[in-house]
Amino acid sequence: MTTPFVCLLVAFLLIWIPHAAAVVAIQRSGVTYDNKHPRKQKATLEGFGARASACHQNHLEGFPLFAAAVFVAHLAGGDARRAAVLASTYVVARVIYTIAYLANADYLRSAVWTIGLLATFGLFVLAWL
Repeated sequence: MTTPFVCLLVAFLLIWIPHAAAVVAIQRSGVTYDNKHPRKQKATLEGFGARASACHQNHLEGFPLFAAAVFVAHLAGGDARRAAVLASTYVVARVIYTIAYLANADYLRSAVWTIGLLATFGLFVLAWL
């Protein structure tokens, strides 16, 4: 398996870390998880739980674009070394993004989000190089 595909798996798994944090926040609030209306329940979260839920949503929104970029770079025969660097950069940026989001470090979060977006864009660009 190539490095970008491993990064794709890691990025997919990373989606669920903030979701788990949001579920823990719900449980710590003294209520049980409402599996019939989880989005409604998550919308009532504040502080850390709200940030964890928003982080999870952002991972869900960003993952399809990253996945498409990995596949486009691969199918177009983009440089494997550059693809590995860009995919790894995306994953590292998303790990830091998650930590920054949960820690309420908004400027750092925005900076590493931008780095992840640029890495994704770079993967698409590899298709034309």
